[in-house]
Amino acid sequence: MKNNVRSRAWGMHLVLAVVVGLLASQLLLAKRAPSTPEPAVEAESESATPWGGDYFPNILLTNQDGQQVRFFDDLIKGKVVVINFIFTSCSDSCPLETARLRQVQKLLGDRVGKDIFFYSISIDPLSDTPEVLKAYAQRFQIGPGWQFLTGEFADITDLRKKLGLFIDGVDNGRNKDHNLSLIVGNQSTGRWMKASPFENPWIIADQLANTLQNWKQASTGESYADAPEIRPPSNGEELFRTRCASCHSLGPLDGQGIGLRSIGPDLIGVTRLRDPAWLTRWIREPDRMLAEKDPIAMELFERFNKIPMPNLRLDQAAAQSIIEFLHEETERQQPSVAPLVSGTDEPAIAPSNMSQVQ
Repeated sequence: MKNNVRSRAWGMHLVLAVVVGLLASQLLLAKRAPSTPEPAVEAESESATPWGGDYFPNILLTNQDGQQVRFFDDLIKGKVVVINFIFTSCSDSCPLETARLRQVQKLLGDRVGKDIFFYSISIDPLSDTPEVLKAYAQRFQIGPGWQFLTGEFADITDLRKKLGLFIDGVDNGRNKDHNLSLIVGNQSTGRWMKASPFENPWIIADQLANTLQNWKQASTGESYADAPEIRPPSNGEELFRTRCASCHSLGPLDGQGIGLRSIGPDLIGVTRLRDPAWLTRWIREPDRMLAEKDPIAMELFERFNKIPMPNLRLDQAAAQSIIEFLHEETERQQPSVAPLVSGTDEPAIAPSNMSQVQ
């Protein structure tokens, strides 16, 4: 029953993602023209919303370029923002969060840094110096408009509490409290929401581009009737779309053609290339395999910009479901045996590009 509920919920997410995709030419992806200026109104005082300067700590932070900024005055005041907390030595959820937000940033295009702003704040300021944060951003090929920040540990802890991303009684070490939520919000309206890094990137992008902007930009007039029908996903596909698709594509047409998933290799054909036992373990405990210096794991680590594959704490059944989905999708796109070649008795073997798979 639980799996059916999750599948139906994910199916709804997929449908919404497709609808958002159909409307994306003006809402998200196209070169956006500035919205029509609204009549000037008298500026509201900060006390007009409970989420003003009296609520947020105006702590001093330093970004990846060594520039000092104030959290409220310089980063969020009057802005639509997405905020998450990371540490660069994290081997599980932080790479996934960063990869997912990178997809959102690509969907939003040049609006990031203009009317939408991204902030990743380190919870390990002793290790995450501006230089370390800059190198981390470069490994993920982060575009402009996204700042990586560090500061005093006590100040950052206070900020996490204000944003609801601190777990009392659990946070007795940086690896203990690893809240996976993101915060998206519009400071001027006082509208704030938590989001999951497992969320579909189109949905997060739509929240930032439209919902939190009070739908200032007109839609294209596309009809919902034109949205394609979405088949119910298998458990393996659900796991892939929510856990793996931040970094990995499935074939040349995956990723909406705008480079959403270029952090890791394309996975079409991976089940033909890798030993099943190796692949299962790689999905379940990549950090251990890297620590053991497994030769294939090390080669992938070096080839893909030294970004470690995160350990997502998947069990044997989950790993097997993902592998089955990858096999099914490979067979769908690249059948092992194609129809007979005209004029011969030999089957045509479908070509398979193995150069970029895991």
